[in-house]
Amino acid sequence: MDELVFARLLHVLGVVLWIGGVAMVTSVLLPTLMRMSSMSEAMTVFQQFRRRFAAQARISTLIVGISGFYMVYELNAWHRFLQWQYWWMHSMVAIWLLFSVMLFIQEPRGRRQQLPQSADVQVTPETFARIQRKHIFLLILSLMTIAGAVAGSHGWLLGV
Repeated sequence: MDELVFARLLHVLGVVLWIGGVAMVTSVLLPTLMRMSSMSEAMTVFQQFRRRFAAQARISTLIVGISGFYMVYELNAWHRFLQWQYWWMHSMVAIWLLFSVMLFIQEPRGRRQQLPQSADVQVTPETFARIQRKHIFLLILSLMTIAGAVAGSHGWLLGV
């Protein structure tokens, strides 16, 4: 199989697993947790889920990053980063960097610094609403980037 085709296949599968998971957390898990009667129990469930999903997301983002770099290198497409018509390439890199920092730096650091749940720590529905707003923002940016990348890679470039 052609290495470039294989890289593209891995890239798309990685994005599907990664951003599909973000969509599921945003549209299914968080609304369900916000309706639970015990917010501290909901936070426990969320933290357990997040730990498991973070492992999948780390692997997916690594695959996406490596395959994306490989494709740009093999296609010698570095010049696209200098042209505004390829805005989606900048967006892909920015979103990949944002999620990578969250998954590989912030999330492990937060887990190490996390204090055990005590009676003093109050988890409220607003806590989950805040988490969901962040997820919605990241999901919208991700979906816009995916749409731009699909359209752009099939020749639909702005201003051309």
